[in-house]
Amino acid sequence: MSREPVAVTGLGLVTPAGLGVEASWRGVLSGRSPAAKDPNLAGVAVDISCKVPEFDATEQLGRKAARRLDRFVQLAVVAAREAIADAGLDPDGWDGPRVGVVIGCGMGGAATWEEQHRRMLEHGPERVSAMLIPMLVPNMVAGQLAMEFHATGPNLVTATACASGATAIGVARDLLRSGACDVVVAGGTEAGLTPLSIAGFAQMGALSVRVDDPTGASRPFDVARDGFVAAEAAGILVLERGADAAARGARVRANLAGYGASADGYHITAPDPDGGGAERAMRAALADGDLSAGEVGHVNAHGTSTPLNDRSEAQTIRRVLGADVSVTSTKGVTGHSLGAAGAIEAAFSALTLEHGVVPPTANLESQDPEIEVDIVAKAPREQAVDVVMSNSFGFGGQNAVLVLTKA
Repeated sequence: MSREPVAVTGLGLVTPAGLGVEASWRGVLSGRSPAAKDPNLAGVAVDISCKVPEFDATEQLGRKAARRLDRFVQLAVVAAREAIADAGLDPDGWDGPRVGVVIGCGMGGAATWEEQHRRMLEHGPERVSAMLIPMLVPNMVAGQLAMEFHATGPNLVTATACASGATAIGVARDLLRSGACDVVVAGGTEAGLTPLSIAGFAQMGALSVRVDDPTGASRPFDVARDGFVAAEAAGILVLERGADAAARGARVRANLAGYGASADGYHITAPDPDGGGAERAMRAALADGDLSAGEVGHVNAHGTSTPLNDRSEAQTIRRVLGADVSVTSTKGVTGHSLGAAGAIEAAFSALTLEHGVVPPTANLESQDPEIEVDIVAKAPREQAVDVVMSNSFGFGGQNAVLVLTKA
């Protein structure tokens, strides 16, 4: 397989920090969480979430599409439109069979599933919508993007829990290097803020119970962290081989230099306390990019705000990269968007490289003494960075690590 650099030529974001790349970037730099009480979660023990602000599907997509697409697809379509426009590509003119789509998603159409189940219980099976399955199944997001953008090359959805978005970007990179595609639209999406889903996470003890302090609930690396705040989001990157991007005069926002993946093989939800799986993925990503640990200037951490993950990840970062590398978790602002998280954080990593600014970790008031790395907090940090590592780890012990370099 070719080792040719892969260029990130387009970014699209729909996140709780803002609608669009510019608004999302401003939001994470502010260090302020938009988490709030969620009326849709009334009656659930944990009734707070991070939602995308001002997202009107009818306005964005039209009435027909808004009714026929689950929210996880709606978010992805809007993010993909922004990313493709940002890349300066015209879907009406590109060679569709050479354009692939790879999207990460952990849950699929959870809202549609719950709504239609209630309808069946209340009114009988004959009242279930014929659109249930097309709106529910996770693969439909990639299929919809193919239809929207005439992208008729390889079409995949990856499901590695909270690592899904990063896994999708890694798989997309491999499609380019293998020669199977010339352009890949890659990323992640999730819209699982439903009563049943959130009740399940709450029963597991995964969520913060600071329901009376929503904006302070997600606090990665803080000694008082007690769980994550669930979120929805979509992040899309347009990837091309570096030579192809250069040939058409495209703006390259960052290069995707390395990708590493592994499995803990340890526990269904808890990370390996020794960080062995995460370390293998981190070292594999460095080796894949032909980079040394000392070249990494910054880490966009998985940083979920859960007691076990943050401690294990920080200790692994220190072991692999040393104590001086700057570390942030943008989940302090965005919350945890599950299958979308790795993609939106890859985009934030590209923006850090582009702008020379590291977003702060929100709500970090007292750093856990067991976390002995340089966490950026309180305010953005100006830092010229040439190499960023973006970590994503999922339930089931599935790990995906991306390394991006400055264009």
